[in-house]
Amino acid sequence: MTTTANTPAGQDRLEFLAELTQDEPTVCTPGTPKPVASGVHGADECELDHDAAAPAAARHFAHILLASQDMPEETIDSVLLVTSELVTNAVEHALPPLTLHVRPDGMGGRVWIGVTDGGPAPQEGPWTASCTREEHGRGRVIVEMLAETHGSHTHSDGHTTHWARITTS
Repeated sequence: MTTTANTPAGQDRLEFLAELTQDEPTVCTPGTPKPVASGVHGADECELDHDAAAPAAARHFAHILLASQDMPEETIDSVLLVTSELVTNAVEHALPPLTLHVRPDGMGGRVWIGVTDGGPAPQEGPWTASCTREEHGRGRVIVEMLAETHGSHTHSDGHTTHWARITTS
């Protein structure tokens, strides 16, 4: 299931994300931590560098978070792959800033992953621009195969959050 939404007037991005994810815990500290916000349950969000190293940093920290919560390995693998795809798409197709959100359900039933970017870039990123069409474009299919649901949300400030929810195995 794919969902697209816009932030209602008067509702800011953090309020929308809290509502969408039901205030589940977050750990997002890839690279050098750059705190963006802190929410309930000690949740915090951090910016990723908008560069080729962002997907690896995002996978590393998502893995640490999920492994510490005894998530099944198959679920962790799915989350890491979806995280990598969402972050890579943001680096290649969107403007900075880039913020990763990883919110595991406290009961272990699902994981919500979101990547908020600065909105569409006026041109493709360097990797995408250097490839033939056959060499890229599989990310959305991968997300659709692994996610229970996914979508995007355009905020009133022009930023966009692309998200997916993975159900545990």
